[in-house]
Amino acid sequence: MASPALLMRVVASAYSVAEKAATIVRNVMAAGDLGIVEKTGANDLQTKADRLVQMSICASLARKFPKVTIIGEEDLPPDDVNEELIEDGHSEEILMKTCPAQYTGIKEEELVIWVDPLDGTKEYTEGLLDHVTVLIGIAYGGKAIAGVINQPYYNYEAGADAVLGRTIWGVLGMGAFGFQLTEAPAGKHIIVTTRSHSSTLVNDCISALNPDSVIRVGGAGNKIIQLIEGKASAYVFASPGCKKWDTCAPEAILHAVGGKITDIHGNSFQYNKEVKHMNSAGVLATLRNYDYYASRIPNTVKQSLVP
Repeated sequence: MASPALLMRVVASAYSVAEKAATIVRNVMAAGDLGIVEKTGANDLQTKADRLVQMSICASLARKFPKVTIIGEEDLPPDDVNEELIEDGHSEEILMKTCPAQYTGIKEEELVIWVDPLDGTKEYTEGLLDHVTVLIGIAYGGKAIAGVINQPYYNYEAGADAVLGRTIWGVLGMGAFGFQLTEAPAGKHIIVTTRSHSSTLVNDCISALNPDSVIRVGGAGNKIIQLIEGKASAYVFASPGCKKWDTCAPEAILHAVGGKITDIHGNSFQYNKEVKHMNSAGVLATLRNYDYYASRIPNTVKQSLVP
C-alpha cells in the first residue's frame, strides 16, 4: 500500500495534537490558576491555557512537518518547549482514508497552518466552558482545505458518565466527521452572533435581517458548530475583530459539508502566509441559503466595513 498523502498525515496528526490540547485546557482549569493577562483590553484576554496549548500545537506539528508554515494567535517567545507538551501520535482512522485527488501532490512548504489555541478565551475565564474550542486550520493555495475543531468541554453538563470533549474534522472533497450534520429548522431565521464583542453596527445588521431569534455565544469555532448542528441558520458578525486563525479551521469544515463563509461583502477569505491577520470586513456564514442572508445585508453596513 502507498504511504498516505502528506495532507492526510497532517490532518491525522492535528487530530491527536488537538486532543492533547484539550487535555491541557482542562488541566489548567482544574488547577484553578488561569494566569489571565489582558492583551489589548478586558475583552482580549490570554490565559496560561492559550500559552501552553499554542506551544504544544506548534511545537508538535513543527517537529513532524518542519517545512510547513505555522501561524498561531499568541505572540510567544521562541522558548524551548517542555517535552511533556509534545504530542507525536496521530489518528489511524484518518490515515486510512483516501486523500482527495486534487491534494495528493501537496508539499510541506505549500501548507500554512492557522492555530487558535483557545477560541473563546473570555468565555473560558467566565466558566462558559462549552463555548471554548481549539482550532487547527490547514490552508493550501490561500484556501482553507482542512480543519480540526476540538471542544474540550463538550458534554460537560451531561453528567459524570458522559465522555468529555470531542474532535470534529474535515477535508474539502471528503466531508466532515465527528458530529451529526443537521440543517436548521426550515423557514426559521436563527442568527448566531458575538457574545462579548457587540456593537451598534453588529446589532443594526442583525435587526435588518429580521430574525426569528438571535443566539449570542463566544468563539468562531463554536458559532460554526451551531450552523452544522442546525441550532442556527446564519452566523452574522458585522465588525472587524475576527482573525484568520478564528476562521480557517471552521471554514474548511463548513465548506466540506456544502456551507459557505465570506466577509460581509461576500469576499472569500485568503489564508496564504503573507495575508493580513484581521478579517476586517466581518463574517457571514451559513450551512444553507447563503444568498438569502447576503442579499439582505444593508448597504450602510457594507459601507462601514472596508475589506
